[in-house]
Amino acid sequence: MNRDVNTPRHSAKGRLPAAGDVMLMSAYDERVTMRAWESLQEGRNPSNRSSLPVRSTINDSWQRCATGGIDAQRNEAPIETDKDAVEALARSRPELLAAARRPFRAIGKLLDGTGAMLMLADGEGVLIDVIGDKKTISDGMDIHLGVGGKWTEDVVGTNGIGTALWTGEPVFVHAAEHFCAGIKAWTCAGAPIRDPYDGKVIGVVDLSGYPDIFRPHNIALVTAAAREIEQALADAQNEERTRLLEAFIASASRYRSNDGVMIIDRHGRAIYSSNVPAAERKRFGDMIRGGPESCRLPELSNSGFLDSIVTTLPKDMQSCHICPLELDGDVRGAAFVFPKSDDGRTVAIGSRIASQQVKDESALIIGESPALRAAVDIACKIGETEDVTSLLIEGETGVGKELFARLIHAASRKSANSPFIALNCGAVTKELFGSELFGHVGGAFTGASREGKPGVFELASGGVLSLDEIGEMPLDMQPFLLRVLEERAVNRLGDSRLRPVDVRLVASTNRDLKVEVANGRFRKDLFYRISTVSICVPPLRDRGNDSLLLIEHFNRKLADRRASPPLRFSNQALDALLAYRWPGNVRELRNLVERLHLLSNTGLVGLEDLPSDVTEPTQDRATPQTDANDAVFSLEDAERQAIRSALRAEHGNLSKVAQRLGVSRPTLYRKLEQFGIKRGFI
Repeated sequence: MNRDVNTPRHSAKGRLPAAGDVMLMSAYDERVTMRAWESLQEGRNPSNRSSLPVRSTINDSWQRCATGGIDAQRNEAPIETDKDAVEALARSRPELLAAARRPFRAIGKLLDGTGAMLMLADGEGVLIDVIGDKKTISDGMDIHLGVGGKWTEDVVGTNGIGTALWTGEPVFVHAAEHFCAGIKAWTCAGAPIRDPYDGKVIGVVDLSGYPDIFRPHNIALVTAAAREIEQALADAQNEERTRLLEAFIASASRYRSNDGVMIIDRHGRAIYSSNVPAAERKRFGDMIRGGPESCRLPELSNSGFLDSIVTTLPKDMQSCHICPLELDGDVRGAAFVFPKSDDGRTVAIGSRIASQQVKDESALIIGESPALRAAVDIACKIGETEDVTSLLIEGETGVGKELFARLIHAASRKSANSPFIALNCGAVTKELFGSELFGHVGGAFTGASREGKPGVFELASGGVLSLDEIGEMPLDMQPFLLRVLEERAVNRLGDSRLRPVDVRLVASTNRDLKVEVANGRFRKDLFYRISTVSICVPPLRDRGNDSLLLIEHFNRKLADRRASPPLRFSNQALDALLAYRWPGNVRELRNLVERLHLLSNTGLVGLEDLPSDVTEPTQDRATPQTDANDAVFSLEDAERQAIRSALRAEHGNLSKVAQRLGVSRPTLYRKLEQFGIKRGFI
């Protein structure tokens, strides 16, 4: 059962079953079919497979199931029961669901009381929509014939969905023709849905119910529904192609007419090209639609868009400029622009991209305290040198360690296609750790994909691999990680071939790894290997007045997002926030500001609006009594007041003032100029 479900056995689109199959169905004899099935289970089937008294479609499927080791006594399909996972599954197939909405609504109205249900499965055989007779839908859950159920042939044997996926043709499976015993009380007809772009099978429409609903024309019904869905997909793709072209034209002023351009949609499909040689267009298309050993773009989203693109580009496309294309506020595609000089030569822009990336990533690390800026400087220096191939970022939960990992990636980018791959070691089960890190070949273990897949080391080759919570890595996996770091090569699980990788490892942890080593929970040799260079990201409580800058940053950012004025803070609220030790660090501060934006009715944040965790420590210290009519200060007012107080306390000594405020001297000079404060004002 190793066949790719998306590779049809026949190339004909939408072909109905052979006339012989339908004629045989009219003479269907359940006892004869059951005897043939029992004979197959007992190993008594003759060597000439065509002599089994069942249709050729069923015969071939039964043989695949028997050879593939499918449990013939199985009573149900596997099903995903986690509500969040099921909802995420539906959200991941928006185009297919949208295209099916009209035919499903029309047919669904006719199925109530008929004993039939209409289902939509994705290209993996997982049900994502079910409509029809309510009692039949309820009964279907006995065999997990509902949303979240997986109905591929290699899981639950011969059935309308799985066999249609396998053959790439419309099929019906009636009663005893099912391979698994627990499903023989049902009849079903399935028709594959093909992507209009490349003909790939991306789903199945299936009509199921108890055997008495069987009619030969059931298969014509689902085939017609599948064709209508395909037409809706084609219309949507044409509309999106037009809109992506318009989005690119809107930004075309940055480019010249002789530049090479290729535009892809969010599935990585090339929908337009200009000034790109035919051979290059073909190579790009082969790369996108290639086999498991080729690059293939994942579905794109706003999160990590640039990284999703550049991880798949070949090295000789390093000069391209990638322009994300947005539709309705979401990234829905990208334009690859290959700049040309006046004499037609490609202009290398990798260094410009890297420089801009460093600025962009640095800007995301908010704060002016000497401890923080020192950590930023170290990250930039490490990124600029090729001598450091692995390093450790240490810091409490919520301090922003991933921002530093991304900064190192930006500073070390050699080209536009230098990938950044992140893996949280605390989110991976022990059983899957090896596969996630090193990849696997097809069929390497139970549940492994048939095509195999690369691990994060291969995906990050040429760039940065960020392993967060490295202290959570199982002890028995650590020697393998050490070997990869030493040999610069990986073996996929189930494969003896070494695959070279060029990866800079950025490990991060909120644990004290020295203590973990002493307690035998982390290997000493691996610790020394990854901690040759380390960066300590300071906690927020040790960063002076950075909390003020962060509150201002998140306050304005959330206000812009909500199209509302920034919140104002009373002096008492600011005192409490400045005094708080922020055990959750920047993450806790950001969450608090978000909460205040959501709950505030007046736009004014007073002491009573803050959580008790923040306000209770203020009860333990002597605070000056304030008048009930105290003015409300903005964050700028608070900064101005803090600078004036420090100038008075230090008698105008700017070095001591900067140290007292926890900022650098250049920052202090900038603030003095910003607020119009003269050192001699006192």
